[in-house]
Amino acid sequence: MTPPGTRPGSYAAGPTHRAGPSEEPDLIRAVRRRLATREPLDLLAEASSLVAAVDPRRQSPFDRASHEVSKGPSLDELTATFADVDLPETTALLAAVAQLAPDELVRARAKRALRNRTDRLPGWLEHLGEAEVYRAVAMVHVLGDGDNHILAVRLPDRHELTVIAYIDHNLGTVVKDAFVVPGSMADVLEVMRANIDEDSDVEWQELALQEARARIVEAMRKGDMLFPPLETETWPACQPMVEWIARLLPEGGTGYVREEWSDSARRQLTKRFFSSPEGSRLDDRDHRQLLESLLWFGADYGPGDPMRWSSVAVEILLVNWIPRKIVADAEFLAKAPDLLRSFIRFCHTERGIRSELTVQTLEAVDLYEPEYQRVIRSPRPQGPAALLAEMGVFDTDELWGDDEEDDYDDDEEEFDYETVMRELLEDAVGGPSNLRKLNTKPLPDEKFQWAKVPDDVRERVAEVLAICDSCCDELLDVEYRTACRRLLARIATGNPDVFRRRGRSDTAAAAVCLLVGKANDLFSAQRGRMSIKKLMEHFGLSQGSVSQRAGSLVKGTGIPLRDRYRDITLASPALLVSTRRKHILEMLDRLT
Repeated sequence: MTPPGTRPGSYAAGPTHRAGPSEEPDLIRAVRRRLATREPLDLLAEASSLVAAVDPRRQSPFDRASHEVSKGPSLDELTATFADVDLPETTALLAAVAQLAPDELVRARAKRALRNRTDRLPGWLEHLGEAEVYRAVAMVHVLGDGDNHILAVRLPDRHELTVIAYIDHNLGTVVKDAFVVPGSMADVLEVMRANIDEDSDVEWQELALQEARARIVEAMRKGDMLFPPLETETWPACQPMVEWIARLLPEGGTGYVREEWSDSARRQLTKRFFSSPEGSRLDDRDHRQLLESLLWFGADYGPGDPMRWSSVAVEILLVNWIPRKIVADAEFLAKAPDLLRSFIRFCHTERGIRSELTVQTLEAVDLYEPEYQRVIRSPRPQGPAALLAEMGVFDTDELWGDDEEDDYDDDEEEFDYETVMRELLEDAVGGPSNLRKLNTKPLPDEKFQWAKVPDDVRERVAEVLAICDSCCDELLDVEYRTACRRLLARIATGNPDVFRRRGRSDTAAAAVCLLVGKANDLFSAQRGRMSIKKLMEHFGLSQGSVSQRAGSLVKGTGIPLRDRYRDITLASPALLVSTRRKHILEMLDRLT
């Protein structure tokens, strides 16, 4: 939710207009009216809404995957229509599309069409490409649920616009809402400050322009991955306009840098809490295990700070996250709210959070605890089963009925969680026989096996091996190095043609390390030791190019694979490090 006081009611960006070819006369009349106001935002809002309405990113990912054709026209088709119909209104639309279209080819097509037009446009529209962003400010709240990013835009002919984009961290650092208002940033900030209490714990930060671009662009990209998409009165209708304004900003910013909470830092935080007045009374095995889950949630979800607790974070944790993620009995889970209250007091005290905010956050625990206690005692999918439910593998209503009506029938056939879980564990190691024989002995420091590697690829393989070894020595350990060596040897003997074709050795090495890392949950939020981004940074490569290479490497090798939610992953015990095998066996023990 956008923080209060950030949307001046007198500034309206205009309604969304969803138009197709059959509505063209209405569109032409609407554009004529927008131009007559002489207010740039009126026309830009109309054009932005039109571009957003035909944006394929708003389609269901399942429709995109199946290549289903949208019923409406594409922006490219609309641009071609505007180019064919020579009117002052279509000229104005072409000028707007030439800047607002997300596709560079469509922008180029609109610019080419404009070369043949003689219509006189308003100066600001004719020279729209000369607009500039001259200032960026972030409004940041101390509890970190989200930030408002404010951009000052100067158009030709002295017109000014101000963009306000709210980036929500609880949803994954995405643009949740945005709007554009006429007028200078100074005027808009005055209105915003007037609508915010003095004790609202808001900090105003001047941002470097390149940093503002990095944050907003990345947050829009992540938001585009959500389905169903986030929608408000003005979003995504103004998204093309915000994207255009972001393109005016210089590149080179770092964007949000997520703090990495190491195992050592988590242990130190745990020690401080259980030594504190708030935590000492709870220092037992159950509460320590529950605190691990709170730290997992805090460090790996939302803003990535396990000491940041707000009412929204409490709601997500109790209503959704713990009931869905933590597989345990109700007696154990019932202790979480009391622990959470003590941990909130401890964290807010260490961080110097104002007492009124602490009270509000604790009130959220009181508010959501009754629902939480009911849910953890109700039949529901948990752990991998919850993920399967989210993916649509089964219908929870069919399996458990409607919880709100308490019509669950104990005699109904239940979803067999233990069977599904066991099958997932078997799938992770390549079958039930491998699972029965699994042990936790560490992989040895093993030399690379050259015996069956063809002579003509040995030089290339040696290059890849050296890069893999260097990565494991620098970032990982001996077990990972052995696993990578084993995988590379299997590829070199089972699919040597991949080394006969042209290709970069560093990309192949990165693909080997990526495959081994995924097989061992190296990148998982709960148990992972690093992010895929960090691994790719070591090689100086992008994940996309490496993932494509990974798929081609393992073809024809006979290496057991599993298709884990469309992500090809190795499933061979010989390539699993001891910590991964230990965790699999621990999960198996819980089922028996």
